[in-house]
Order: sequence, then structure tokens, then C-alpha cells
Amino acid sequence: MNSAALITMVLAQGIVICLTGFFFYKVLTTPPANEPDSFTENDEESVRKND
Repeated sequence: MNSAALITMVLAQGIVICLTGFFFYKVLTTPPANEPDSFTENDEESVRKND
């Protein structure tokens, strides 16, 4: 393998590893989204009949 091919292979693998690490870090450090609570959304509904 000549030196140009080796440099290209190492750079490609380095870029992929860096991008994978970056996005893995983003996933671990991003706070969870505020999702609405299904129970609090149903508080305003009228009381259902007990069958």
C-alpha cells in the first residue's frame, strides 16, 4: 500500500471516529425534552361515569 492510500484511509477512519464521538457526546449531554404529562392534560375533562 502506498503512502497516499494509507493517509487517505487513516483520515477517513479518523473523521468517522470523530463524528461518532461527537454525536455520542451530544446524545449523552442533551437534556430530555419536556413532554406533556398525559395525566395533567386529562384533568380538565369531565368526570366519567363508573360502569
